[in-house]
Amino acid sequence: MSGRNGIVAGAVLALLGLVAQGFGGQSQVTSEPNVPTLYVVGDSTASNGQDLGWGSHLGGYFDSTKIAVVNRARGGRSSRTFQAEGLWDQVVGQLKSGDFVLIQFGHNDGGPVNDSSRARGSLPGLGEETQEIHNQLANRDEVVHTFGWYMRKYVADTRAKGATPIVLSLTVRNIWKDGKVERGSGRFSGWAAQVAKDGNVAFVDLTNIIADQYDLLGAERVASLFPKDHTHTNAEGANLNAALVVSGLKALEGCPLAGMLSPLGQAVTPPAQDVFMKQTEAILTRPWMPEAQPPVDNNLPTLFLIGDSTVRTGSLGNGANGQWGWGAPIADFFDRTRINVRNLAWGGTSSRTFITQGFWDKVLVDLKPGDYVIMQFGHNDAGPVNDSSRARGTIRGVGEESQEIDNQLSGKHEVVHTYGWYLRKLIADTRAKGATPIVCSPIPRNGWEGDRVARASQSYGLWAAETAEAEGVLFIDLNELIARRYEQMGRPRVTSLCFPPAEHTHTSAFGARINAACVVEGLRSHADCPLLGYLRKDAP
Repeated sequence: MSGRNGIVAGAVLALLGLVAQGFGGQSQVTSEPNVPTLYVVGDSTASNGQDLGWGSHLGGYFDSTKIAVVNRARGGRSSRTFQAEGLWDQVVGQLKSGDFVLIQFGHNDGGPVNDSSRARGSLPGLGEETQEIHNQLANRDEVVHTFGWYMRKYVADTRAKGATPIVLSLTVRNIWKDGKVERGSGRFSGWAAQVAKDGNVAFVDLTNIIADQYDLLGAERVASLFPKDHTHTNAEGANLNAALVVSGLKALEGCPLAGMLSPLGQAVTPPAQDVFMKQTEAILTRPWMPEAQPPVDNNLPTLFLIGDSTVRTGSLGNGANGQWGWGAPIADFFDRTRINVRNLAWGGTSSRTFITQGFWDKVLVDLKPGDYVIMQFGHNDAGPVNDSSRARGTIRGVGEESQEIDNQLSGKHEVVHTYGWYLRKLIADTRAKGATPIVCSPIPRNGWEGDRVARASQSYGLWAAETAEAEGVLFIDLNELIARRYEQMGRPRVTSLCFPPAEHTHTSAFGARINAACVVEGLRSHADCPLLGYLRKDAP
């Protein structure tokens, strides 16, 4: 393997439907004399009970006929105490030529050098400084070295046995500031990187690989991976970290481990900046699934969402084909104990066909005084007024023009109206039920004119605004709000993060979350909107 320092700064995992196969702890495997062994040495973030450390899941990503994965990490240890207690000697005693050792320490190295409870701290830095102590815990004399000294010893001992050391920076703790997760515990990740660089050792910058995904996932979802404290994950978080270790290993130039992966490991791609991992996406979207929604409480007000597939994809709204509408993640922003959120948008509909195909009638049956309706149409209103495939177009504008047709698709005689006419009907029907209508302009597509997102400000965005103003209802210029957000991100990031491959209209889970946040931003711009009272106090 090339010794080139393989620091990587982002991560992507394409599990291709294999997420469930990689979940759950792997049984402890012993080294095999006929195949290489991959050892893991570290602390409780790598080994914490049966399946709560990433090392317990790593074996599932490797082909056991080609390599044995042995997790020798031990909870509570530092780079110093893993050696001082003889745990490293046990690994060295079994190491053979052709083996590999993943080395990750630092979380516990910042503790006291000497006390009666743990006495596990190492001296800070990379130098040759030492401190002689009488260890209060072990009741023996000890010479304590720097973090860098201990890490160099792991590397040297591994190489002396003809094995290959690989240094990893720390896993990431659930600590946030200004909307970003902490990257590294103290300076230990940086020191680990420097040890690898100085020693010409392969290095996986796991800290930044994980942090990139946590930032995309968001603080709320990341918190679900840390049920007990801010350092130790549950099994789901441990498996995510194991997959990211594999992602980092695959980025190392010439690393033989890439040829020893199981089908699950082969599905993991090397790190690529600003790409949302499938496994991270699963963590984000699980609460959005239809089966995860709380039952409707008829004693509470209800927020109804109506629109097309940019609000709710398909007929199920379950993220099929990696596409999500903003109507799924917007529920994250509301206190569901005080208001129901029902996404009744329907993919493929226009302002006209949402009414004529009976979807609006289903909303009206349940609509009651005190409810709210957020409506967003326009993407499908530009289609043909009459044809044999969809027949969903409306007459352009906001006037009273109409067109009589014999609908080729439904076989019915129909009077087709303008886009504005249909919005006015939705508004009037909502008010007649004692509910509050809110109009949104349609979300922008991933279409650019230079460094600016193409707007609908001269068509459906304009007509939605004109209709809302004429009817005196709250208006959210979602087209403009999202376009500005996209421009802040830049076209490459928007394309890779916010839209599935080869898609320019329907958003990914991450894109849907951004769009939902823009809806809430639009609501907050209307200080007198009573719906604001139902937002969660900790809503982003």
